[in-house]
Amino acid sequence: MNTLAHAGPGPWILFVPLVWAAVIFTVITLVRRFGPRRGHGMGGPGGPGASRVDEQSPIALLGHRFAAGEIDEDEYWRRLTVLEEQFGRRTTDDKGRRR
Repeated sequence: MNTLAHAGPGPWILFVPLVWAAVIFTVITLVRRFGPRRGHGMGGPGGPGASRVDEQSPIALLGHRFAAGEIDEDEYWRRLTVLEEQFGRRTTDDKGRRR
């Protein structure tokens, strides 16, 4: 008499859900690692539409110096104007006011 035939599915019943969980985990990991990145715009960190400012750029360093109190507001605006002209970023209108 074979009593194992009526014992139920056994421990193998967990195998299929564990395989599916591993597949889903792998897909999510690959998409997060190699997929498009938020905040980097199109084309990576330096591409068009990039919204993140490089922390080592002269404009960012100037902002840090102003925030730390090393330079006053007038000096900040003078230097920022020069840097924006040098790097081709014009954020002022024709009358010199910031947009």
